[in-house]
Amino acid sequence: MDASPLTAGKAAVVFDAYGTLFDVHAAVQRHADAVGPDAPRLSEIWRNKQLEYSWITSLMGRYRSFWSMTEEALDYALARHPRVDRALRDRLLDAYRDLAAYPEVPETLRRLRASGLRTAILSNGNAEMLARAVASAGLGDHLDAVLSVDAARVFKTAPAAYAIVLDHLELARADVLFCSSNRWDVAGAASYGFATAWLNRTGLPDEYAELPPDAVIGNLDALV
Repeated sequence: MDASPLTAGKAAVVFDAYGTLFDVHAAVQRHADAVGPDAPRLSEIWRNKQLEYSWITSLMGRYRSFWSMTEEALDYALARHPRVDRALRDRLLDAYRDLAAYPEVPETLRRLRASGLRTAILSNGNAEMLARAVASAGLGDHLDAVLSVDAARVFKTAPAAYAIVLDHLELARADVLFCSSNRWDVAGAASYGFATAWLNRTGLPDEYAELPPDAVIGNLDALV
């Protein structure tokens, strides 16, 4: 199978996990009726705080697991929405452990591997989170590696986080195409020296102009 122009000359395509392969809002959506009208805003705050905590702790040099930040971010989001029943907390966390993959993900990964490319995840998520998410979405057979920043004990966008890819896959930077739905993550990967594809599903405006992606795609199908 011929490679896409986006992956020509590459040996591996490496994906962010949360927001790129897995829908981070699926946990709240699964319980939207129980959460009530605050569901969209609750989900947005949960995600934003999860990321904020990762960046702040990295800057302070106080690494903790991404799962602990996921829990704390949900607690904050619930505190901001007192109308939401706090008894839903455990159900929402369980749903986050088993996030749904976007519909095109399994076939995209399968086709990339059929073209001779290696596929991997590089995620802020800790190993236990990623193992469960990959298993629940049925992606294990389509991935050559599932990599966590646990190995570097610092979150993306620290260069040491992206270096995990090269250490594990034994590749050069030029061999890798990195794909993320998070523009800040694309900027970090580009700064590190990876070719990048920004998965912009919702038509967000561009930012980090000094670190542009090599491609902007609306769906992962564009990689194959």
